[in-house]
Amino acid sequence: MPDSSPERVMALGHEAALLPAQAAPGTVRAVLYRDGRREREADTAEEARRAATADSGLMAWISMTAPDQEQLTDVARHFALPRLALEDAIAAHQRPKVETYGDVLFVVLRPVGYDQNRETVQVGELHLFAGEGFVITIRHTGQVDVEAVRDHLEAEPRVLAHGPLAVVLAVLDRVVDAYAPVVFDLQDDIDEVETEVLDSDPKASRRTYRLARQVIVLHRAVDPLDVALTDLMTLLERPGGTEPGPPRAPVENRILHNLLRDVTDHVTAVRDHVEGFRQILQNIMTVNSALIDQAQNEAMKKVSSWGGILVVPTLIASAYGMNIAPRPGYEWTFSWPVALVLMALSSLTLYVVFRRNGWL
Repeated sequence: MPDSSPERVMALGHEAALLPAQAAPGTVRAVLYRDGRREREADTAEEARRAATADSGLMAWISMTAPDQEQLTDVARHFALPRLALEDAIAAHQRPKVETYGDVLFVVLRPVGYDQNRETVQVGELHLFAGEGFVITIRHTGQVDVEAVRDHLEAEPRVLAHGPLAVVLAVLDRVVDAYAPVVFDLQDDIDEVETEVLDSDPKASRRTYRLARQVIVLHRAVDPLDVALTDLMTLLERPGGTEPGPPRAPVENRILHNLLRDVTDHVTAVRDHVEGFRQILQNIMTVNSALIDQAQNEAMKKVSSWGGILVVPTLIASAYGMNIAPRPGYEWTFSWPVALVLMALSSLTLYVVFRRNGWL
């Protein structure tokens, strides 16, 4: 079964990993917020940037869905996004990470979904830029609905009032929460394949290997989050001041800290499940291999038993039918019946012996 996961084109700078230059433009939405409440929607990202620059009390949230290179470049110019981070956003297929470029925070997330029919983990990609007075979300995937995150935050203005970092953490929380259904679906399939292996289903080996690959794909999406979450925690705990850097929250801001700790707990739970899946699948492969060897041994026992049963009458028949001058007794009337009875008795005796030993 072909695997279309992004891991097939992970090489940075590879032409296949770049966004198509002639791709259809995606959607761009620009909304301005004040104190966690929506003030108005801007027609363009440039208009939103000018408004946020002119009024420090405004925050611009630019959400982009499947943008092309021209749209990304245009937004990057208006918001002065770092060139290296923009290259990563255009190339896509990055590992989850958190990086700071002067006054801008760059976050890469890997949302996942699960196709139950094909039993494949589908990995997408989500980029976020956060700076003073703005946050930009770039969605290359259908696994996470950023607009649903927007609706959730708008219903909680007390959280959204904390600015760009609140948006980053809310999106991160939604991405991590989406891992749970994937974990549950994988658990169901692993339980099924475990039963198939014990029932000696001939298709179980291929399915086990396929599930093991999908667990690896999920592991690649989840495992780097540990470092990313540590970087975000360091950013939150950095004391406010005049030194340059991405937007940050003071230590006394417990709302964002609690949200980040909750996300960390969920990531830890998912990682534990993934590690458990890898161990279970390894055990299933080992058991499957042992069952195959056992079946082969049983088959060899049966073949050897029937060979042993047939070899004695074959020896008697070959000795009796040798093309040499007959010896005394060959002319005896009962010689043929005695030879046949002897062959039958020897075969029956061997059959009973092998049967009692469990070879047949």
